[in-house]
Amino acid sequence: MTAPAPQAAPAVKPLAGFTVGVTAARRAEELGALLERRGAAVMHAPALRIVPLPDDAELLATTKQLLDARPDLVVATTAIGFRGWVEAAEGWGLGQALLGSLAQVRILARGPKVRGAIRAAGLTEEWSPASESMAEVLDRLLAEGVAGQRIALQLHGEPLPGFVEALQEAGAEVVGVPVYRWMPPADIGPVDRLLDACVARAVDAMTFTSAPAAASFLARAAERGMQAEVLDALRTDVLPACVGPVTALPLENHDVPAVWPERFRLGPLVQLLALELPGRVRALPVAGRRLEIRGHAALVDGELKPVPPAGMALLRALARRPGWVVARGELLRALPGAGRDEHAVETAMARLRSALGAPKLIQTVVKRGYRLAHDPSAETKYADG
Repeated sequence: MTAPAPQAAPAVKPLAGFTVGVTAARRAEELGALLERRGAAVMHAPALRIVPLPDDAELLATTKQLLDARPDLVVATTAIGFRGWVEAAEGWGLGQALLGSLAQVRILARGPKVRGAIRAAGLTEEWSPASESMAEVLDRLLAEGVAGQRIALQLHGEPLPGFVEALQEAGAEVVGVPVYRWMPPADIGPVDRLLDACVARAVDAMTFTSAPAAASFLARAAERGMQAEVLDALRTDVLPACVGPVTALPLENHDVPAVWPERFRLGPLVQLLALELPGRVRALPVAGRRLEIRGHAALVDGELKPVPPAGMALLRALARRPGWVVARGELLRALPGAGRDEHAVETAMARLRSALGAPKLIQTVVKRGYRLAHDPSAETKYADG
């Protein structure tokens, strides 16, 4: 009877070893689950909360105003906002009247989600931009000409002053429909912890699914006097990933380059991270093995090795100059909160070697320090990952 063939080690998930910050308020659980399915650790801190206004006097007054004087055009910006408007009208006994009025006017939808909400209400949109950008909506309206037209604009949680002013200057009357508002989270603690993690480089990427959330995250950093440090982290070590270019605008206004997928959806956003984060890691040939250093873990010959924070600090310090001896004093300064006792380096180094499961990766150089057993001649072997 032949012995069963040894089973290959399971493939490492693309985001294993990385930590990703999630600032979303809506669909946060869905985004977190997609990231975790690909191996990521997730820090969730909603940067905003959505406050619906079904009983808001302003929304009721605006709805009655539009029923009394029907607009020529309606611009619907978000699915949750459009549905909220219809549901609020139904609660006031005005649902059929509102739908009947909207059926007789032109409707532009900012993107496919709101287009779906419009059709679910039994209505049909006239047009929707492929870019899902309000800028493209504005360009189309201005090209058509809006002089003398009455335009109802469903607001999406924050004012759109540039959009509104451009239409007004072109001769349109703009009526804002305030369906819900973005407010700071009820508990600011998670956001502060995520800001601290960003500055400490304890997260490898930050995800943003709305422009208000990105703006709120940076505003909270400014309130705490740490915006410069957060911006520096986002420009260098922490990858800002947005669901689309509109979401990235608050970051770009602070000269933070962000990435976003071709399709502005959560799935493609996670797929993009699964390519970008591993692609930022350099594979090192060390002691005849392949070593990759990820956020809170290392890959040794494709096997994930979780490493404690102190060990990761040492490993990163050694990897900055692979093959060079790094003195104990320099390694001590790299340790978080280690004080002045160089024995802390020896303790953390022993734990690091144990975590890696390959003691020969790191060599002790007597009376000098430590070095990665780097093999420069094997660099080309791992050049293409």
